[in-house]
Amino acid sequence: MMNYFFTFLLQPVLPLAILLGCLWTRYQHIQIKSLICLTILGFGLGVIFAIETLSGQILILSFNSVLIVFYLLFYITQFWHKVGVAKLWQFIFSFAGGAILGQNPNIHLITNTDVVNTTFLLNGSASIFGFFFCIATMGWLVILFQQAKADNKGHKLRIILISAVIIMLLLPLTGNVLLSLMKLQIVNITKFRLSYVAKVNNLTNYFNYINALLLFATLSIFTWKVYLPRRKIACQETHPIVKRQKLALMHHARSSVIFGILMITVTIGTQLYWDKVASLPPVLSEATRVQMANDNAIHIPINTVSDGNLHRFVWVASDGRAIRFFIINRSNKKLSLATVFDACLLCGDSGYVVDGDKLMCVACGVRLFIPSVGKAGGCNPIPIDDWQEENNEVIIPKKSLLTGANYFSTVLEIPVVDPVSQQALTNKQANYRYEYNDTTYFFANEHNQTLFRDNPEKYLQNTEVVENGYLQKGDN
Repeated sequence: MMNYFFTFLLQPVLPLAILLGCLWTRYQHIQIKSLICLTILGFGLGVIFAIETLSGQILILSFNSVLIVFYLLFYITQFWHKVGVAKLWQFIFSFAGGAILGQNPNIHLITNTDVVNTTFLLNGSASIFGFFFCIATMGWLVILFQQAKADNKGHKLRIILISAVIIMLLLPLTGNVLLSLMKLQIVNITKFRLSYVAKVNNLTNYFNYINALLLFATLSIFTWKVYLPRRKIACQETHPIVKRQKLALMHHARSSVIFGILMITVTIGTQLYWDKVASLPPVLSEATRVQMANDNAIHIPINTVSDGNLHRFVWVASDGRAIRFFIINRSNKKLSLATVFDACLLCGDSGYVVDGDKLMCVACGVRLFIPSVGKAGGCNPIPIDDWQEENNEVIIPKKSLLTGANYFSTVLEIPVVDPVSQQALTNKQANYRYEYNDTTYFFANEHNQTLFRDNPEKYLQNTEVVENGYLQKGDN
């Protein structure tokens, strides 16, 4: 989640930092401390505004509409040279960035916690680092363009960068406005409009890549137009004093290039790490397949599951449904086993993995204390009833496992036999089935199903039924 908060803070805030960096390029004397204080104040008020006030389609529609107007006004005011106006834009965009971030549903992981733990500190630190990373980007652009300005270059590049960023920001906003209008039934819902909203809103997922691409293009042009000429001039200069001056200018430009490369690398690297690694759901460990013993119970040696790790098992019922469960020792000091289904009532059968000293639900990411495993309720795994520890074994009755069949959606294709005609089938191929004594039987046709239903014992003695994928004689 630390990478998440850094990455998703950059998405709404970094474009605004780029715009503000282009804005302050025109001013020589910048009061950095007051500007940072103004930024922090505006950003904090924006987050509070979003969390406490910004709810309901009318408010969201109004907010997005105002943002569109502000972005257009910002573009127009690029031709005004007034410090007061620039400070106003600094506050407005800081407020807007905080408000956009505050609408992120996961912001409550930071704002709604009463416990200052490691997770809170890491997530908070990532957000703070992302915030000051954006401020650093703004400052870097100011320095970059002022160097270009000193060499009488870069004015058109600044306007092009502003135009590209504003277009990037306006597209998702128009989609959000259109979506609110459709939800409020002010405009009709059409396939084209829904498609437009989906496409432009998905653009926000690529903001960091687009920002990095724009900054890379800006840096490349700066390198070509400013740094390389400065280096060439410094190398050709022979007068000692002038050469030192030219070398100082070259080193200044080179530092800007190095910092830009680092900044672009961090932006792309963190987004790539989120997309390719951190955002992917945890992979469940392979479940060990178990069979039902002659006493209609599963027997698992305790010494194989007492090490504190999560031991996942799967039993395939007679209808092919794969029922997963796991056993875990909840204490590292004594034997305290929990035997539970690998599913929960809230999130279904996505399963659980161990994350450090906690158990994590793969579906929702909720982390549970391992000592609480085995208790019912919430996102806890569903307990298995009536299991026992006996003769150094964990014994799980078949009836107890069957109570959890409906929690799982995976049905494997297994071989079955029609008990009437002895025809070999598969559970997914057969269209007729009948459950008898906790076992599901499959039939080639409706006639066979009816014969079996009327007198099942007549057909069971020589019938092969499937137990966990294996053909066995007799009834279960």
